[in-house]
Parts: sequence; structure tokens; C-alpha cells
Amino acid sequence: MLARFRASVSEPSLDRLVLIGLVLLAAVLRFVNLATRGTWDADQGHDMLVLRALVGTGELPLLGPPTSIGDFHHGVLYYYLLAPAAALTGADPLGVVAAIALAGVAAVAVTWWLARAIGGPVAGAVAGLLMAVSASAVDESTFIWNPNLIALSSSIALAAAWRAWTGGRAAWWVVAGLGVVVTMHCHVLGSVLLPPVAGLWVADMRRWHPGAMRSARLRAGMLAVVLLILSYVPLAIHELGNDFSEARAALAFIAGGGESSAMALPVRLLVVALRVLAWPLTGLVTEAPIAALLATALVVGLLAWRVIAAAGPERTAARWFAATLAWTIIALTLAASGLATVIPGLPNDHYHAFADPIVFAVVGLGAATLARWRPAGVSVRVGTVAAAGLVAILVVFNLSRQPPAVVADGGWPAARAAAARVMAVGPSPISLASLPSFKSADAMRFPLVAAGVVVLPATASPAAQPATRVVLCDSLFETAIGAPCGGPAEDALVGELQLLDRFEAAPGRWVSVYLVP
Repeated sequence: MLARFRASVSEPSLDRLVLIGLVLLAAVLRFVNLATRGTWDADQGHDMLVLRALVGTGELPLLGPPTSIGDFHHGVLYYYLLAPAAALTGADPLGVVAAIALAGVAAVAVTWWLARAIGGPVAGAVAGLLMAVSASAVDESTFIWNPNLIALSSSIALAAAWRAWTGGRAAWWVVAGLGVVVTMHCHVLGSVLLPPVAGLWVADMRRWHPGAMRSARLRAGMLAVVLLILSYVPLAIHELGNDFSEARAALAFIAGGGESSAMALPVRLLVVALRVLAWPLTGLVTEAPIAALLATALVVGLLAWRVIAAAGPERTAARWFAATLAWTIIALTLAASGLATVIPGLPNDHYHAFADPIVFAVVGLGAATLARWRPAGVSVRVGTVAAAGLVAILVVFNLSRQPPAVVADGGWPAARAAAARVMAVGPSPISLASLPSFKSADAMRFPLVAAGVVVLPATASPAAQPATRVVLCDSLFETAIGAPCGGPAEDALVGELQLLDRFEAAPGRWVSVYLVP
């Protein structure tokens, strides 16, 4: 029956059906219960405050979100990309999350296109299917965070670069450049993707004799560089008006040795490799260590096989992928030593999100080749059965580990409810404080501001006296705070103020409301 169906449907039509099916599957897994699946904390509150100011009062940001590894920021293009969604929905967090979820669905389609262009329809179907059901990819599509757009931007960069390399118009190099630019803006470590894409462009230039084709590719590459420079004009404006604070902070971070790590370099290299190669297929390494080891071995094995045994363009792609992954692992080992340590509640696998499409494509290429293998004299396609079994195991594993329908902290609805409780007991204006001090109080600031409450800025002068003092305390950082949340830490901060209410807005996140006399 399957054979008759395939015979009655042309290959382009079958490809379209596969793509439609993958997109629908990805959309269902990402949009169901979208309102309650995404976490809400300081980062999300900060981003929504910036977007609200951007679309509400036209306040153009010059810097992106703050980094977690130094006193500098990611790229501002992240905010501009989400601004249309914020404008259309009145700066509603659900509308912004929906835009991120759409980007995650689109990333599945682009990754399908990338793998199919290299290894054919089966490779594309497998790569797209694995990304559609990936618990990691689904999670990255369901909450507000700057790295969550990287799956789409990096897949566009890789797919466009490959299209240009395989004879496409020179304009594809401009598209690839734009993908790299967005990746770099969404996370500073996205700059690791620049050398692999630029390297393929240089190789493309070298294989053409001087003439129209080479000149067109040279112009496309130069235009991509110009766009990259223009994207950092807001940063340049900020630097000129703020004594180059970003540059000085970045240089201070580098001069200080970057992130510290007690782990030896060879061990750190192995841990980073494990996380880069396994994360898209099996999630956080500490939650499924055996599965992560097996997934890493699978990716390495399939990639080595295609590098050695593949021919023509597929072999070139396999080598490019191998070099890119090797470079990524080495660069992140040196630049992001924090990857060597997994802190529960503070994942940092987004550092290498730009490599996820490559991992999915590698498995797709390997599965497609395996599916064509049949030993001599054997009537059953052993390879097809093995490939189908491998893909089925990965699909079932990821479907069984999808993000919960309601995130542990309750997401945006819980934050909005917590703000309503604060408003019910505390008169305006309100001042906010956070414990630990290095964590902002923006998780509460945004829902209060969005509800029309007067919230004093963190830099308010002493003359601006609040009527209510609200203290947020995160139990995850009790060691840094020096006292437990839920009373001792908050009371030590505010002194003799009258307590109006205290509650746990989310597990481990306490809200204390005090009356200021």
C-alpha cells in the first residue's frame, strides 16, 4: 500500500506533505498550553519592560539584555525583532511568546530544508522530525529569552550558506550573513558561528576564477559585512555617550580570565562536547546522563561515517559540519567554562543553541544513508529497519520528556496573580528590592507597571518615598544572600517596617510586602 501511495504521488508533492506534517507537529507541540508553559523571572520581566517602552513610548534601546558572565550586554537586534509582536498585542507577554514559538516552528522547516538539500528527502524528514519533537527545542520555543531566536537564525545562516555554496545565487550569502548577525545579537557567544560561515564563503570565493560569478560573491560578502557593522550602530551610539562602558566591561572580563572553573581543561573539553552534541537530542546532561552519552556517541559515529564514506557535496557538508562542531566545542571550552558545571535551575545550554540544527542534520544524513543499506543476499532492508528504529527511539524519548503543561513557577499568569495580590494590600507608589541584590526585581516590576501601578525606579532618589516596600527573595541564592528567604533575609533588609503580606509566588520565590510609615 505504501509503495502504491508513493508511486501515485510525485516527489515534490510528497516533500510538501512531509513539510506540512512537520510544521503542524512542531506547532502543536509548541502552542498547546503556551500561556502557562514558559517560565517567568527577572529576565522575562526585563525584556518585556524594554519592549513595552519601545512600542509604547518609542524609547529605542541601544543595548540588548544583560549577559550573565559580565557587566556587558547582548545585541539590541533581539528587541527590534520582537517589537512587531509586542506592538500588535499591546506588549502582552503571551503575544511575544507566540512570536518566539512561531520562530521555533520556522526553524524546523529551515532545518528540514538544510538536511534535504544535502542528503535528500529522507535526511530532511528525519532532521525536521527530530527538531519538531525535541524536548529541548520545544522548551526553547515557549518562553521569552534572547537565545530562543537562535534556532531560527542559525538554521537560516547554515542553510543559506549551503545553498550559496551549491550554486545558488550570490544573494544567498547576504541571507547567510543576516542569519549570523541575528545569532550574534541574540547571544554574544553566537559569534562562534561567524568563522564557519565566513570560512565557507572564502572557500566559495577561491573556487571561482576571476569573473562575474566571483565578483557577485565578493559583493554579497562585503554587503553582509556592512550589514553586520550597521547592526551595531546602536551600540556605537551608546558607547560614545557612556565613556565606552560596554567595551571596558568586556575587556575587564577578559583581563580577569573570564569565567572561572576548577575543572581541568581536558575534562572541561569532554563535558562541553557532551553538552553540545547531546543537548538537542536528549536534553540536559544531568537529567539523562546515559542517554546523553549514547546520543553523543551516535552523533560522533554518524558524522565520522559520513566524513569518510560520503561522496560529492554530502562529503563536503559532513566535513563542514565536523569542523564547525569541533570549533564550537573548542571555542566554548575556552570562552564559556561555566558549561563545565551544571547548576540546577540555571541551565546554560543556550550557549551553543546555534549548533543544534547541525546535530539534527547529521542524524538525518546518517539515518538516510543507513536506510539505503541492504546486505547482499538479504531480502529485508536491514538498514531501513535500523534507521526507523533509531529515529523511533529518539522520537519516543523526546515525546516522553516534553515540557510540562504548567511550568513550575506558573509562568506569566502566576506573575500577574502575584502582582494583583501585592496591589490588593499595598498602596502606591511601590518600591521594589531583590535578594540577592545582583538579581533584578523586574519579574514583579513589569506586571505592576503593566497594571498601571506607580513603581519607583531602582535609581529613585531618597526624596521619592514609597508607600509600600516589596522585597523579592529567591531561595536558589540563599548561600549568596546569607539568610533564608521567607522572613529572615527580607526582615534583615528592611528593618522595622510593618509586614502586610508574605507569600510564595512560585516554589522558592518569596514576596514580602511592607508598609512604609
